[in-house]
Amino acid sequence: MTVVTAPRVLVVVNSPGSGPRRLATWLTEAGIEIVTEVGKDGLSETLSGVHGLVLLGGGLMPDDYEQAPWLHTERKLVDEAIARDLPTLGICLGAQVIADVAGGEVRANFGPKERGSTMIYTNAAGASDPLLRSLGSGAPMIENHQDMITRLPETATLLASSDAIENQAFVIGEHVRGVQYHPEAAAADLANWDDAALSEEGYDPAQLAALAQANDAANTAASREMIDAFAREVHEWARSQA
Repeated sequence: MTVVTAPRVLVVVNSPGSGPRRLATWLTEAGIEIVTEVGKDGLSETLSGVHGLVLLGGGLMPDDYEQAPWLHTERKLVDEAIARDLPTLGICLGAQVIADVAGGEVRANFGPKERGSTMIYTNAAGASDPLLRSLGSGAPMIENHQDMITRLPETATLLASSDAIENQAFVIGEHVRGVQYHPEAAAADLANWDDAALSEEGYDPAQLAALAQANDAANTAASREMIDAFAREVHEWARSQA
């Protein structure tokens, strides 16, 4: 009798405070086995045995090897994922790592900061993309970044932008995507943000939380649809390798 095993997705945690949250729950419910690795504890050297890759956020630059020596290995995994066109989702720092590895440009503490619920608008390519079309013409997503992808790789296709930042989502090949926003984060997660730091930047933490809560239903629906679509790609990839 053939034993059917669940496809496996490697989730790379770049900051212990930025785990997979609801993304892990949704992928598990979609029949995916989650393999979580924390960068500071060491990462797998290859993507052998996995059918998808998720790279989470963290307050680092893509080549910040002094603070995060595991980024050497993470970048090798990204190279492998691009070469294999493996279903991949880079989130915030994860997207920046993909962009940097593939020949784009990321600049530290550059351009407008985006905090809290932010409207993300798809372009024509995004509206037809299997994952990004979950946003429709636009949907509110949680943002928390001050670094910026200033130039996409030549091999990338832009999928979505915000009013302030052009490079919010992109795809390389058919399956390697990066998003600057956080589909794994919900309105309730803003309660864990540093209110003092937000206030120093000129934000009203209570106002940010209220807007995120007002947009929570739309955010959750679009984020869930996006992660479900990613899970479908992982399942399709696993079947193609069987």
